[in-house]
Order: sequence, then structure tokens, then C-alpha cells
Amino acid sequence: MCAILQYPPELLFTICEYIYAAGLPPSEYASSLDPLAIGEFGAPTALPSSMPPPNWSEPEARKTLSHLCLVNHAWYEAAKPWLWHKLEVRLPRSWLALLDEITTDTEDDEKAALAVKESIQAATHAALASSAVRTGASSDEDAARKWKESIMESLSGPDGSIPPELLTPPASRDSSPRRIRPKSKSPARWKIMRTISDAVQNVMDLTEPGVYVPRLHDPRPGRFVRHLDFNHFRTIGMRRSVEDTATSRFVTGERVEAFLKELPNLTAFGATEYMDGALSLPVLNELLLRGSASRGGGRPTRGRGIVTEDPEEEDRERRRECKALQAMDLTGCVSAVFVSALTEFVNTHLLQEDEQSSGSDDESRRQIRRARARFMQEEPLTFPGLQRLGLRGVKSIQPRILMPFVLAFPSLTHLDLSATRVAPELLTALRGSTVRLHSLALARCVHLTGSCIRDFLVHASAAARIRELTLYGDQTFPSPLTTDDLMEIISSAPCFTSGELTYLDLSSAPVTKELLVDVCKPQPKLRSLGLSYIPDLELNVIAQFLKSKAVNVEVLTLVQTSPDLDWGRVGPGAPRGSAQQAMMALHTQIIGPLCTPPYMSTLRSQAVVIPPYPTRLRVIELSAPALAALGAGAASWRIIRSKGGRGWYVDTASGWVGTGLQRNLPKAHPFRVQMCRLADANGNVNSGIGWHARKMEVLHGCGMLGREDGLYGAVSFAYQG
Repeated sequence: MCAILQYPPELLFTICEYIYAAGLPPSEYASSLDPLAIGEFGAPTALPSSMPPPNWSEPEARKTLSHLCLVNHAWYEAAKPWLWHKLEVRLPRSWLALLDEITTDTEDDEKAALAVKESIQAATHAALASSAVRTGASSDEDAARKWKESIMESLSGPDGSIPPELLTPPASRDSSPRRIRPKSKSPARWKIMRTISDAVQNVMDLTEPGVYVPRLHDPRPGRFVRHLDFNHFRTIGMRRSVEDTATSRFVTGERVEAFLKELPNLTAFGATEYMDGALSLPVLNELLLRGSASRGGGRPTRGRGIVTEDPEEEDRERRRECKALQAMDLTGCVSAVFVSALTEFVNTHLLQEDEQSSGSDDESRRQIRRARARFMQEEPLTFPGLQRLGLRGVKSIQPRILMPFVLAFPSLTHLDLSATRVAPELLTALRGSTVRLHSLALARCVHLTGSCIRDFLVHASAAARIRELTLYGDQTFPSPLTTDDLMEIISSAPCFTSGELTYLDLSSAPVTKELLVDVCKPQPKLRSLGLSYIPDLELNVIAQFLKSKAVNVEVLTLVQTSPDLDWGRVGPGAPRGSAQQAMMALHTQIIGPLCTPPYMSTLRSQAVVIPPYPTRLRVIELSAPALAALGAGAASWRIIRSKGGRGWYVDTASGWVGTGLQRNLPKAHPFRVQMCRLADANGNVNSGIGWHARKMEVLHGCGMLGREDGLYGAVSFAYQG
């Protein structure tokens, strides 16, 4: 223990940082595409890795950090920031506990006075320590008293931002009931500490010039939080009546706003439909109007900066010192409160003069709007810090609001607009923006046309570096692309001709044999391919494409695709022989040629060199009738169902083990046991089980190859649409 105490704090902090990083998912390049295995399986020797798992589970990493907090005070100080680094709100009571721990009542003068007293005392100790390091003299009570008096004198000046009543202890104040004083709002805790730190440094500069006093830090853990999401938040099963749900909400706009004000370093925020009623205008202001939000040219928002609804300069000053948000996921947020708040936010900060203003507005208000419109036209408000934006399923936002909102983020690399009202004008505007996308999702966008998608992918510099692209459509909302559109995209779009695609979904698009075999360039990095709802595409054409141009594809979706799988489209009214013929076609045209090595004779005496497998295909998604026709599967191929309506035909004996993709794993191998356990569960699994996600992972930046659970996982792997 004595040896541990001698380690520098920076080393302990770095150790805890590595422990926290061990619980994070790998990047899209190092992902194994398989569900995370829970257990003691050792450390992976290379990435991707299915077994051993590529990372710890988050509870395991959090448990390790919490145990380190119990070693001694040094380890506690090193591990505490990483325990608070990521917050996932799961239960209502845990949300209320977080509020009590992080937020404080700024209206309570006694609490504010206590915070001032504690801060002054901490600043005095820091100043004495800095002075002792230089002079070598030990501090005593008299020196501490003198330092405290000097700090109090500096804070009591006419320009002090701390009210005089907060500089005196509560017991010494006049408590006469006859004198009624209006209750004023106490300054925020961050401002109190900054003011005291400046006062201490000023006193030190006067007495001992050149000595630096470390700045005070907020004792509450809000400054450590970088990630906040409500992905797992539920109120279902709490036996609450409809009236309680409507009038006694746990997650309210006021609470979320107060919580966000205490998180100056927040960089990732995720919301869901279970709490979107709390996404009010003040909450959106706290999320977006912080950090490096600027009006053109990247200049900080000082002086004539952002025009906000909040009239208090204190909030604007506090937001300028916060870090800008980097990732925001608003999947499924459709409540009237959120729609109204986002509409007002866009109208206030992003749009020019409202031409639909009522005639009852006086002339002064109209002049203010015209001045603001001219200013916005010269220097539009942008948010250069945000790089990843998820808007999947935000169906209630009108195109005139959605377009300026998306265009306000010039540094986007991940954009999910699936199932929204995105209009062709937005893709046209993105062609001239500074956006450089790596991952783009335009699934089930009913307002888009084939020509606008074609022009964007072929000509826009924003789409030249795309590595993950989904244009998914189904029978309800088919793809708007025509054969000519798809021909030009596959032959001329930079993301196709570069061969850098790792994820591609062209479900319901008019894909033909000519496009796949003759036109399409080789895709050596493609790992997950979606070709569902293409009834006229034959299986042998798909097999030829994978074998010649996309040998590294591991996951393939064939839901209601190909006349050879006619059982999936005809349904239970077809004769029994059709199901057997469809499954025979699947094994003879896809699994046999692509997943088994070429035949070779072993009668010769010389050493046998096993030829490589033709492709890496090991997971095939099929429709529910097709999966039912497969029964219990064949050999190592088993059916694994998600928590919802999707299902996959999986080679349980194939996975990333050791230094590469291994096939024919023994029955006792941990990975094969894990896959067989998922198959035996028959859909009784968590929401994060599945392959070929339909939703983009934006909070960690893993894109379409990322893995999520909770409500985000259900959207990715469980829902059919």
C-alpha cells in the first residue's frame, strides 16, 4: 500500500482511463459484428474479435472503477471522474437521485452562502500551499486568517459579482421579521468559484507576484459528465395511472434544464420517445447554444453573438464556457412539446424574418425582426462542434424546419434522416456545404426522389467519403430509385467507385444482374449487405457478386428476395414442396458455394493444404415464413431471432477467434456455445441481439456497424421497418 501511495496522480488517472476505455465498443473497423459475449474469456489478441469479446461490458468496467474507489483517497480521486463520465438514466428513482447529487437550489441563500464559505476556505488553503512551496515556510492559523481577510476584502468591492449577504454566515445576519427583503436569485456555483479564484489570484499577485494558485473546482460531479442518454429510461410497470403519467412526470423540462446547466463538459446527449415531452425550448437552448456556436467565420459568440430567448447575460456567459455538443440522438422524438420547441428554436435562431407575422405586431417588433434577419443573413448561426446527428423517426418535423436545422451543422460526419420528412431541397443544399459524411441513412424517406438521391451521391463532395450507406425501403415505403438512377449511382458515385464501403443497404431498389455483375466495382471492404424486398433478383446472381466482388461480406439480408425463395412471398397457402425447394435453393446456391471450401482429394501422400473459403458469409437474414420453413436448421446453421420480428440464419461455428475469421469451431468452443444459447432462446433475448442494424449509432460514433441495446437496440435489430 505504501508503494501505491507513491505513484503520481497522473499515473493512477491514466490507469482508470484505460479501464473506462475497456468498456467502450470498438470502432466500426474493429467491430466483429457479433453480440457481446459476457463472461471470463481472456483478452483478445487482435481486432475484430468475437471470442474473446473485443471489450468489457459496461457494468464490468464500472464495477472495477467502483472497487478502485475503495482502495484509498488517491485511487478515489483518480477513478471518480470516469465513474461519472457516462450517465445512462434507466429508472425514475435513479433519475431523481442524480438530480439531488448534481444539481443545487440556486434560490436558497443559505446553501449559496455555505458554498461561498466552503469555496473561500478551499481557496485559502490553496493559496497557503502555493506560498509555502515557494518560501518553504509552514502555514499557521494567523496566516490563514490574514489570507481569508484579504480574500473577503477583495470580494467585497463595488464590482463584486457575489451579493454581500452571501459573504456573511447565516447566523450573523439580521433575522428581524419586521424587515422584509425581496429574495434575489443567487449566482450560479460556477460563477461563485470563478470569482473567488480570480480574487485569490489577484491577492497573490499583490503580495507574492509570479506565484500561481490552482483554480477551484466544483465539488459536485457534474463537470465530469461527458455522456448523457435516456436510452433505457422506462416508466412502464410502475402501476401509474393515466392521470399520474400526465400530471406527475419524472423527467420534466425544468429538471432536464437544471441538470444540463450543471454539465459544462457534456459532449453526447441521447433522447427517446419516453421522455421527449421534456425537450422544451430552454432544454434545446442548453444543448445547442453552448461552446463554439458562432455566426460565421468560427468567431466566439461574445458581444453581438447569439440572439437567445433567455434575457440573462449570465446564461450566455456560462454557455460560452461550456464544451460544444459533439453528438445528439433524437430517435423517435415526436411529442408536441418537442415539435413546438424545435420549431420555435429554428424560427428564433436560424430562419430569417417571419413573413407570416400577424398585423397586430407593432412597428418596433417588426424592426427588431428585420434587423435580426439582416444580421442572420450576413452571419448565419452555425454549430461547428456537432459531428453526429440522429433524427431517425422524427416524423412530425416539417421540411421547412428540418432543412435549416440540419444545415446549421457544418461539420457533420454521421447523419441519420431515416423515416423523416426530409425534402429534396435539403440534399441539394448539402451539396454546397462543408459537410463531409462518413455515414448516411436515408431509409424510408417518402419525400425524396430518385433523381435527388442520385445527384447527391454522384456530384456532392459531402458524399464522396461515405463508408456506410443505407437506402433501405420495403413493401410499404419502397425505394424511389429507378434502374437508370441506380445505374448512375453504382457506376459513378465516388463512394461506390472508391471501394471503401463497409455497410450498404439497397433493399427494394431495382437491382439487376447487370448492375451487380457488370457495372459495380469490387467492394473489398464491404462487410454487411442489404438486398431485401427485391423479388426478381436471383440467388445465383447474388452468389456470383459476392464470390467475385465482395468476398468479405459477413452479413446478407434476403427478406422476400429472389423467385427462388418463393415461400417467403407466397405464404402458408403454398404447397409444402415449395418451402422445401426454397430451402434447398438457399443451401445449394448461397450457403454451399459461398460458405464451404472447394472440394479436394486427400488420397495423395503429400501434405494437404486446405484451400480458403470462397467468402466470409456467415449470417443471412430471411423472412419469418422462410425461417419457419428451415425448422431446426442444418449442421451448424441455426436460427437466431431478435426480440421483435427479425430473424437470421447463422453459422454458429464461424466467428472472429484469434487472429482471423475461423470456421468449423468445435461444439464446446465458447463462441459456438454462446451462439447456440441465443438460438435456443427463440427470441427471448435482449434488444441488442441481431445483425445488420437499421439505426445508426451516433453517440459513440460507430455508425451503422455499431451495436446498441435498450430502445435504440430495439429500433436497430427488433423492428421490421
